[in-house]
Amino acid sequence: MSEKKNKNTNKPSEKEKEVKDENVKEENPCEEIPADEATDDEKEKILKQLDEANALAAEYKDKWYRTAAEFENYKKRNAETRKNALAEGKMEVIQKILFIGDNVERALGYSLDEGTKEGLNLLLRQYGEVLTNLGLEVIDPVGQPFDPNLHEAIFSKDAEEGQESGIVDSVFLKGYKMGDKIIRYAQVVVIK
Repeated sequence: MSEKKNKNTNKPSEKEKEVKDENVKEENPCEEIPADEATDDEKEKILKQLDEANALAAEYKDKWYRTAAEFENYKKRNAETRKNALAEGKMEVIQKILFIGDNVERALGYSLDEGTKEGLNLLLRQYGEVLTNLGLEVIDPVGQPFDPNLHEAIFSKDAEEGQESGIVDSVFLKGYKMGDKIIRYAQVVVIK
């Protein structure tokens, strides 16, 4: 009966332990081996694996740095693109509403009753404040030399006594700029 108990127990035999220990060493070759027990080949093999692992870690680290840098660059480009798109959209809308102010100014040139004139002046003043708040500046070239970078000559006029040639005599349509960017060139009459 005692022999049966020995055969049925779950304890591994010494032979099974040795096989199991060999398998563990094969699965994990970097397992710590006491320096006095390791052979030169085993040490060389472990150092080679360590070098390979360090090289792989350095490669992954480099890839991570590159990916992080690319993502930062992407965010900056995307922010710049959005900023430019917003500015272009803003200028496009402004260009379309400039004619409203032009028409209100023309309407003020007609003979109107005082109430209508006062209302149009108030509207024009509010319109100007909105344009100023948006960062627009009026290009007012009267009396200045003609500059094709800011003005568009639509008429020329013969010089009268005391007038210089190439000077802007009057503005037909106001010009506007936002910072250094021209939104609309001033349409002017130039003295010949």
